[in-house]
Amino acid sequence: MIGFLVFLFPLLLMAFMLIMERIETPLTRRATERDVEDFLDHANSDELDTLFREGTDSALKRFRTRLRLPGSGWLNRGN
Repeated sequence: MIGFLVFLFPLLLMAFMLIMERIETPLTRRATERDVEDFLDHANSDELDTLFREGTDSALKRFRTRLRLPGSGWLNRGN
């Protein structure tokens, strides 16, 4: 039984670390120049206000959320 736990613990720890890495990666991602340029070209006034009040991370988050809404983003206008 102890041998089974000695074998299983490192595997579970490794699986946990891999899962946490997948969760952490989007959280540590910084805005790229292309993201900021796209934001400045297509942002509405509320998103620009958020940019100046709270910074790029909050403003880009609002911008991406708006783009995901069906029929509300500039990417969806042609559809």
